[in-house]
Amino acid sequence: MHTRVRATFGAACLAALASLSACGGNGTTTDDEPTGTPDTTTSAPADRPTPTTESALLPDMTGNGLQSAQDQAQDAGFYNLTSHDALGRGREQFDDRNWKVCSQTPDSGQHLTNTKIDFATVQLEETCPATDQGAETETAGATMPDFKGKSVKVAREALPPNASIVVNDASGEGRVIVIESNWKVCSQEPAAGTKLEGQPVTLNAVKFEESC
Repeated sequence: MHTRVRATFGAACLAALASLSACGGNGTTTDDEPTGTPDTTTSAPADRPTPTTESALLPDMTGNGLQSAQDQAQDAGFYNLTSHDALGRGREQFDDRNWKVCSQTPDSGQHLTNTKIDFATVQLEETCPATDQGAETETAGATMPDFKGKSVKVAREALPPNASIVVNDASGEGRVIVIESNWKVCSQEPAAGTKLEGQPVTLNAVKFEESC
């Protein structure tokens, strides 16, 4: 009876040892066996071309409020937007709803969507000028520009940053000029075309609704 038990127990041990040997001897994974799922990810080619910029139809937004025009341009796919004072006074369009579009650059038509769209604007109660007065601001180089009819703000921005500038009320009332974009130059010293050599600049101005 005891001999049979020992034989049975011995056979079981041999079977267990055989099983362990088949699994790698001690039940652990060998260095030659894979330890995870193979990486099948394919890297994108380094020379893959970037997508080209698309084109879209830019609508005509002349006569629209500036805020509405900007929304309309963005709906069409254009986001590089800017605006300026069409009267050449250098005023900023802080509240877009108070300004209207007199013209736009470029005109309506098919354009690349990264094209810069520039709106020439005036305030709602103002009349658009026959030609855009604010598209480009003349800057002082070697000679003095002609600032007559321009805003004091535009004149100041066009002069060198180290220029000494005096602004006088041309009406003779001695008013203090606070918002320079509301005042226009009636006369200047030195005169237009004079060589600039660091001499002080004097601007005599009145409000835009006034006559020089």
